[in-house]
Amino acid sequence: MTATDHALELVVAAARACSDKLAQQIIAFDVSEQLAITDAFVLASATNDRQVKAIVDEVEDKLREIGAKPIRREGERDGRWVLIDYGEIVVHVQHEEERQFYALERLWRDCPMIKLPADVVSHER
Repeated sequence: MTATDHALELVVAAARACSDKLAQQIIAFDVSEQLAITDAFVLASATNDRQVKAIVDEVEDKLREIGAKPIRREGERDGRWVLIDYGEIVVHVQHEEERQFYALERLWRDCPMIKLPADVVSHER
């Protein structure tokens, strides 16, 4: 089984929102074979807590525009790693230090990566 078309639409919208707020290391995985609870993960990094919040706000705004509402959000108080659960996809916005420490891409490396459109740009320093 692979991620649904709707999940892929949400992935692209979330990735574009991350790119719009200058996120780093934007990638997406199809985790539908490994997890029954969601189809895809979007991962993005930020250089500071304020940028994490800005990216999270943009993701929520852009996905709301296409009719998606988050089921839950975790980690917002600390601003180091915010998880936004939309059911079909989960967006992880991490401070770059948390991204390196937890290395989610290493954990999920056996899952296929989702090719993101050319207009999704990771803004590396």
